Amino acid sequence: MLPPRILVTGANGLVGQALTRAAARWPGADVLATGRGPAAAHDRGGYARLDVLDGDAVDRAFQDFAPDVVLHAAGLAQVEPCEADREACWALNVDAVGTMASACHRHGARLVLPSTDFVFDGKGGPYAEDDRPAPINAYGRSKLAAENAMKASRLLDWAVARTTMVFGAPAGPEPRLDFVRWLVRELSAGRPVRVPADQLRTPTYDDDLADGILRIVRFKRTGVFHVSGREQLSVLDFARRVAEAFDLDIGLISPATTEDLHPGAPRPLHAGLLILRAESELGYHPRPLDVALGAVRDRLGLGVSEA
Repeated sequence: MLPPRILVTGANGLVGQALTRAAARWPGADVLATGRGPAAAHDRGGYARLDVLDGDAVDRAFQDFAPDVVLHAAGLAQVEPCEADREACWALNVDAVGTMASACHRHGARLVLPSTDFVFDGKGGPYAEDDRPAPINAYGRSKLAAENAMKASRLLDWAVARTTMVFGAPAGPEPRLDFVRWLVRELSAGRPVRVPADQLRTPTYDDDLADGILRIVRFKRTGVFHVSGREQLSVLDFARRVAEAFDLDIGLISPATTEDLHPGAPRPLHAGLLILRAESELGYHPRPLDVALGAVRDRLGLGVSEA
């Protein structure tokens, strides 16, 4: 296909930065990163402020940039804030997707929406694309509603990329630490941490996720794809793998239950995703977990220097 014009929303966040980096490496592609605040560090392309809740602003962005593809990474992904303010959660995660889908339909653009394994109830993971969603928290319900809003729109050229527990090393003032960077910060300071032993996930390296989403675009695929890491393990075991990869004290990590750590904001326990469809149809092959953690260590400037 010809190099596309790619609009990335939420481009200052972890996933948005990874998508912007990946899109900028597409030879000839014209990339516009957008967000509500000042620009984070991006490899190439332009940046513009965009409030995805403002339908007029969204329409102006389409008129000015004329994207072929929108990678819609904007949204509220923290479980507790979604529970605390469900109206804001719905506006950012559902209403804005409807606005974006309508704009894509009017202007002839494709829409790709990152989503989550939290659309499932966590009783039978890891999950395939055709497993029945049954979210148990406000965040998961909002993301499932966003998927359904896009499917119910008049837009035909859309795709969903569900993922889980994304980690990486974004640049600039990205305000929310992912699990790996939070854990490294705490263990490096010698502070003990408690992490869930009863929660199973398939952790996802941000560059792998971005690669999978760009493959959806390159191969002009539609529908739902699961794009995550391949290894399902408990969050406790993941934390121990992180500590080993960063040469930190595993003894500071102790097990806890999800209910103890997150009262009032439940998480699906046996979650994570099966990625067979992405592997077979997109040629998606995520890095082994330890390799991905080594890459994050290098990106954070914590790699072992050679003599």
